[in-house]
Amino acid sequence: MITIQKYSDKNRTNANQKQEIVQFLFTHLEQYGDPEKDISDAIDYALGLENKPGGHIITARNEETQHLVGAVVVNKTGMSGYIPENILVYIATDKEVRGKGIGKSLMQEAIDSSQGDIALHCEPENPAFHLYKKLGFTSKYLEMRLKK
Repeated sequence: MITIQKYSDKNRTNANQKQEIVQFLFTHLEQYGDPEKDISDAIDYALGLENKPGGHIITARNEETQHLVGAVVVNKTGMSGYIPENILVYIATDKEVRGKGIGKSLMQEAIDSSQGDIALHCEPENPAFHLYKKLGFTSKYLEMRLKK
């Protein structure tokens, strides 16, 4: 069994919880991850720190061991209509429990907790791609970026 916990600007993590989530995502995002600083910044954004629009963080813990087994970070974009209101920034599950529905539970909780549309970026070879499609996500655009 897992326990789901939600964090936002109304229910913030403490420093230890935040660091645990950062470390979890850094480890379990594997080749799809970012540096710890970027993950930490996305979490701060979701918590509404420094007057950011906010969002939410949802974690899944093994009830027996209390270890994190999954986490998702959703940031509000502060826009709507032409840009989705939310962007799913990170989602990861512990590879020891993948295929047991934890990712789907986290995604469904993220969808249910979000006001408005949700965008996400996903590499086509990412195994989560199929989960996103099953949950109703569609590929509308090819993303292009200019890095300066």
